[in-house]
Order: sequence, then C-alpha cells, then structure tokens
Amino acid sequence: MTQKIRVTNDVLRSIPDPGQGAVLPKDGETNILITSALPYCNNVPHLGNIIGSTLSADVFSRSSSFDRYNRTRNRRTLYICGTDEYGTATETAALKEGITPRELCDKYHALHKETYEWFDIGFDLFGRTSTAKHTEICQSIYLNLGQHGYLEKQIKDQTYCEGCKKFLADRYVEGICPHCAYVDARGDQCDGCSRTLDAIDLIEPRCLINKTHNVVAHSSSHMYFKLDAAQPALEDWIKKSWKKGKWSPNATINADGEIVDARMKSGLKPTPVTRDLAWGVPIPPLGREDDKEMGGKVLYVWFDAVIGYVSITGEYTPEWKQWWLNPDNVRLYQFMGKDNVYFHTIYFPAMLLADGNNWTTLHHLSTTEYLNYEGGKFSKSKNRGVFGPAARETGIPASVWRYYLLSTRPETADAMFSWADCIAANNNILLKNFGNFVNRALKFLSAQYDCVLPESGDAPGPLSPNDPLDAEFITDVNALLKDYIDAMESVKIRLGLQTVMLISSRGNGYLQASGLNKALMTENPQRCAQVISRAVNLIYVLSALIYPFMPATSDALLLQLNAPARVVPEVLSTDILAGHRIGQPDHLFKNIDEKMEQVWKVRFGGDESAKKEEEAPTSKRKAKKAGALNAGPNAVVVSGPKSPEVIALEAKILEHGQVVRGLKENKEAKDVIDAAVTELKRLKAELVVLEKSRNPVAQ
Repeated sequence: MTQKIRVTNDVLRSIPDPGQGAVLPKDGETNILITSALPYCNNVPHLGNIIGSTLSADVFSRSSSFDRYNRTRNRRTLYICGTDEYGTATETAALKEGITPRELCDKYHALHKETYEWFDIGFDLFGRTSTAKHTEICQSIYLNLGQHGYLEKQIKDQTYCEGCKKFLADRYVEGICPHCAYVDARGDQCDGCSRTLDAIDLIEPRCLINKTHNVVAHSSSHMYFKLDAAQPALEDWIKKSWKKGKWSPNATINADGEIVDARMKSGLKPTPVTRDLAWGVPIPPLGREDDKEMGGKVLYVWFDAVIGYVSITGEYTPEWKQWWLNPDNVRLYQFMGKDNVYFHTIYFPAMLLADGNNWTTLHHLSTTEYLNYEGGKFSKSKNRGVFGPAARETGIPASVWRYYLLSTRPETADAMFSWADCIAANNNILLKNFGNFVNRALKFLSAQYDCVLPESGDAPGPLSPNDPLDAEFITDVNALLKDYIDAMESVKIRLGLQTVMLISSRGNGYLQASGLNKALMTENPQRCAQVISRAVNLIYVLSALIYPFMPATSDALLLQLNAPARVVPEVLSTDILAGHRIGQPDHLFKNIDEKMEQVWKVRFGGDESAKKEEEAPTSKRKAKKAGALNAGPNAVVVSGPKSPEVIALEAKILEHGQVVRGLKENKEAKDVIDAAVTELKRLKAELVVLEKSRNPVAQ
C-alpha cells in the first residue's frame, strides 16, 4: 500500500536489528541500565508482583529505548531481570513439593518467563541466579570484601531444631516478631512491619519442616559484613545519589534529603553473609585461619540475590563490565516494591562501595506500595487473587491488563485491585475514549475517502499554534505532549498514561467540535480534509505515546495507519501526508460484559467467595430490599441503555478523577487541586441531572 510519510530524524523510530548482537554502552553518551527486583523462584507472580517491578520497569525501558531521545541523545538501554533461585525459600518450597531445589527452579523459572512473555514484558534477558557466572561474580565480591577488611567472623546463637538435628536457616523458622508482635514473622523479615530480623530474635520460634519439633539456640560460626565500617562512605553516597538521581521519598531518605532509616540513624551493625545450607553459592576460602569453620556454608541469599543483576548481565554479554563498571557513562534505574528499598539503597550499595571497584551504582529508585485484591491481600495458599497464567484465562487481552494495572499503579499509597474498576477501565476509557477516537476517524477516512488521506492544505511539519481555526486544539495537544515527556522523564508512569488518555479525549473533543461528518464533507470539503488529516496525525502521535504502556495496541494502530513506528514528538505535526493509504480500520478493544465481575470474583476470590456464592440465592430478596432502603431521595434509577451523552460524561468523570488523584499525589499547588476537584464535582452533578432527565422514575 502507498505510504506518504515525512521522513526525518524527529519522526521515524530507529528499530534495532535483532541480529546486531548485545547492546553495549557508548562512552560520552547517556546509557540506561534498568533492573526490576528478581522474583523468588518458589511460586508464580501475582498481579501485585507484576506491577510492582517488572511491568513498571518495562514501561520505562520502552520509553527510554525508543522515545525522541534515541536519536538526539543516543540512549542505549538494557533491561535485565531473572529469577532469584538460591536460599531457604527455595529449599523450603522444594521440600514441600517433594522435589529438588534445581527441579523447583527449572519449573518456576519457566512459569515466570511464560507469564512475563504473555504480559508483553520485553526484557533484554530474563535470566537466573543458579549459574556458574553468578557463582563466579558473587565469590569475587566476597573475596574483595575480605581483602579490604570488611568481613569478620562472629560466633552467635542460631536457631537449631532438635528434631531435624541441624541449624535452621532463616526461612525454616517462623515466630512472633519482637518489634510488632506479628505472629507469622519469618526468620529474615517480618511481613507485618517489614523490619529485617535475625531468626534467633523470634519469640516462640517454630520449625517449618515440623512444627512439633523443639527449636532451641545453639552457637555457630558465620562471616559478617561490617556495615558499620561502610556506613560513612555509604551515607555520603546516598545523599549525593538522592540529589543527582532525584529519588522520590522512601524508607531510606525523605524529601528533604534527611536519612530516616532507623538502622542507619542508630548505626549500622555487622550483618551475616553466610548460611548453613546446601543450596546456594559456596563460600570461597579467604586464606585465613577461620576458613575451615566456613566449610559447607553458602552465601546468604540477600548477599547473592542483588548480585544477580550483575551476573545476569554477564550471561547476556561477556562485556558486562562495560555496563556495571562504568559509572561515568551508565545510569542505573531500579524498580521494586517498597519492601525491597533497604536492600537496594543500603545493603547492595554498601557492598559495591566496600568491594573497591568503580561500580555503576543506583541513579534513580522507583518503588511502589502494595497492590491488594478486592478488600484483602493476594494469597496463593487461599487461592485469592490472579496469579501468573490465570490472567490469560480470563480472556482479557494483555494490553487491557497492562492498562488497568498501570493506571492503578500504587506509587504513593497502597492500591486496590477491583474487577468492577478493571471492567470500567476497559469499557469507559479504552473502548469509549481511546478506541472511539481512533475508530471514528479511521472509519470516516475509509468510508468517505477510500482510505486515502486527502490534501489538507497543511504543510509537512509542525502545525502552527496560531492556526486560524484550530489554535486552541494544537496548543492543548502540545501542552499535553510536554506533560507526557516530563512525566516519563521523572518516571511518573501513571501520570504519563493518564496524559495519553487526556490527549485521546482531546482528539474526541476535536472531532465533535469540528463536526466531522458527511455534511461537513459536502459543505466545506477543504475543512473536512484538514480535520481528518489532523486527527490521523494525532493518532500517529498516540501510537508512539501508548507504545511503552500497551505495545500490542501501538502495533495495531500502526497496522491500521499503514505507517512505520515513530518517536514521541514535542509538538503536533503533519507527518502522514496527503496521498497516504491507511490499512483496514478495526476496533482496538471489545466491550466486557459487566456480569463477568461476579464470575471472576467467585473464581479468584478463594474459598470465602465460593462459600458466599453458595449462600447468595437465599439472600437476593434481602439484598434487593436493602438496596431500596438505601436509595435516598436523590438516587438515580437507571432504566434502559445509557445514552451516548451519559457514556461520554462517565468516561470524562473517570479520566478527571485520575487527574485529581495524580495532582494530589504529586503535591501540586492547593489552588490547582481545588480547581480540579471543583470541576470534578461539577461533572458529577451534571451526570446526576442528565440521568434524572432521562429517567422520570428518579424524580
């Protein structure tokens, strides 16, 4: 098909050749190294795990690799992740399943990989830590710490199971947290207060292998990393990196640049780096008298897990040092949940600083709070929530999952997954806003111009913000493009996505205000050609804006436009030119039946939902009665299908609600927030009036 595209460096996106080999940084340029927290290889990930690290990092990776900076700043981007395979968590899970740790890791590595591939998460390499390269690099860092005086032997009490007749590593022990009294605290960390623990400090410790066994304290020799000796250099590094990388406030350092981590404020203490386990990285001899006491021990999982970022890069390319020993040319962005902040801002950087080599260290930290599920927490043991491959089984496309998860990304507070909200996001925003704009414009072009873009009178290149007819539209789009670029530069992922939807909403408004229809084509063919040209070029822009968030949707747009991939522009331009033939227009999204909410609630709600579903038939009459009693004098009783006006207004309210939330979380000026809230209230009031006008029973 005929393509008429403006071919310049600020339009077309450079697509790497799959056969070009490993991506390597270039000296004198900005190169981006991205990691997402390595998932434990003892279970399948749930939706909260996915949005907390891998999906968020994927969005930033795509925006860094292919945005407008690809040419003007030559940003080379590497995105690394993989399964964290060593340690007690793996041994414990393997024991429960009756298989070896290696068999368990092979099984769950494949499940993780399959899940992320379905979600369209594009790692450069999704590796694993149980490799020879990992052992090599971990042992090298351990030896360097010893050489520089950062390792010391300590003899301390450790939990010992009299029934199993062996020392119990942290994950084999549970008990009451000494800090918050959470009853099921693990030996290494409490899920109640997120404090790191020593298993010996647990109250009423229990052996996970057999809870009837008696657990006592016995002394054992282990090697400790002298964090106290590393603290002065670490504090200086944290303050400099926080400022340079513009970290968001977190558990280590606040918005004023004050270190607030309790452990650092009270003074870091030596922390153990060895464990009595079989499944792990063997301890290499330091050439000291105490080597014999370390025989048969392995590195502590948190010591080796964070080094997994380096070793997986080593599996990706033998030139891994160009990425990891190159702080002058590489910026490291790390994505994780809030419970991992300590290990990535204190523990791992302290290791690298004490190692003595010139490591690439953290530039920017992006963390999330927790995503919970329908009023509670995700629980694999209770079958509560959506885990791994189950997302595909719903029939909801990966692009829709990506949109909903990213639109609810818990950036500053815990968020709640809701089936009702998920369905509404698809039906009211993707379908009736984004999809409607694209389909309406392309269907009109197909039906009225036989798929060929007419001559609009617009010169190729940027549209003038002083245009006699569309100055406001062009100015609005350009302002929103700036907002998008600023958001993505600041790793404000949810705000970036909200801005995309605001741009598509502006496109809908433009078609409506311009009166794009057959009458316009007859009465003012030049204006009609101009409107459709500008709409098509805005769709072309949207194909680039949506790419980091919904790559399959971006691909579908490009197919319908019959256009090559493009970069994110700074201003709206005429880049698809007159005479260009588009492909076949088609719907990007399909409506999800609202009845599926209850179906999915039961299916993924665990045992409690199944029980409620069994009891439901006996309580329908009561529920109906309660609903009638709760309906106040202003309640709106909806009858019949919703009008286009109501649908459009509902979508606008949903979008504006997201804008208000974004303003509050970004701590914008009070007058700006107040104005946005007032507008939201006005829209809601307008909806009530509109509903009442079409539902006399509501009067």
